Amino acid sequence: MAIANLAMYDLPEVAAANDALWSGMARALAREGLDGAPGALTRGVDLDRLWRSPELLFSQTCGYPLTHAYKDAFRLVATPIYDAPGCDGTDYVSLIVVRVEDPARELSDLRGRTAAVTHTASQSGYSALRATVAHLAHQGRFFGKVVESGGHPNSLALVAAGEVDVCATDCVTHALLARHRPEALDGLRVLARSPAAPGLPYVTRAAADDELVARLRAALFAALEDPDLAAAREALLLAGAEVLPISAYQPILAMEAQARALGYAEVA
Repeated sequence: MAIANLAMYDLPEVAAANDALWSGMARALAREGLDGAPGALTRGVDLDRLWRSPELLFSQTCGYPLTHAYKDAFRLVATPIYDAPGCDGTDYVSLIVVRVEDPARELSDLRGRTAAVTHTASQSGYSALRATVAHLAHQGRFFGKVVESGGHPNSLALVAAGEVDVCATDCVTHALLARHRPEALDGLRVLARSPAAPGLPYVTRAAADDELVARLRAALFAALEDPDLAAAREALLLAGAEVLPISAYQPILAMEAQARALGYAEVA
């Protein structure tokens, strides 16, 4: 059975909007003559198993998995455009966040402090932070301690609680929280921004043929233009999408390579 998943920006507050978006895509796929599109999104499944499934029809991933562990598992469908501070067309940044009362006024003030990262396979929650502070590292170190949170809301909560001093959070997640869960940002401020990178891509399985990819793109753009889905798109801050070549994601590899060239191979 075909699988669809939109886990990257699936906060509880916007789950219904993601459901509506997928329902619109599923209707459009049926009009495109594709039988067997799932009627609902799959949730609560290990993403590695889902992303490597031969039944994967449509999903959203991070640019880092696309260019690293899953580069042979995915075929790029399109890259979304979000209406959020820090987004510029299909590009986005990570926001370097500290507490309001933190005395840090520039990145160098964070030397020796405690940082939260989402996980090491994340562009926005790990690699972007590495790229942002790499030029300040000495002998491969900048922070005093690094903890792994498992997700952007968790990282922000750790900063707010004073358990860590800083984190890098995806600007779209930050904007979604500001819209739908503003209390999650209470007591926090943005200190800096990371270099920009292409946004979180929509993908299908690597074995998908050109006809299937064309149908997925047609269905996606139909959902993005459907007036009945305007409220869902607004809730998701989703303003459109663009079909990019896989080469557009080279900046993610270049960002990592530059940090390594500076002797900062990992966030430490």
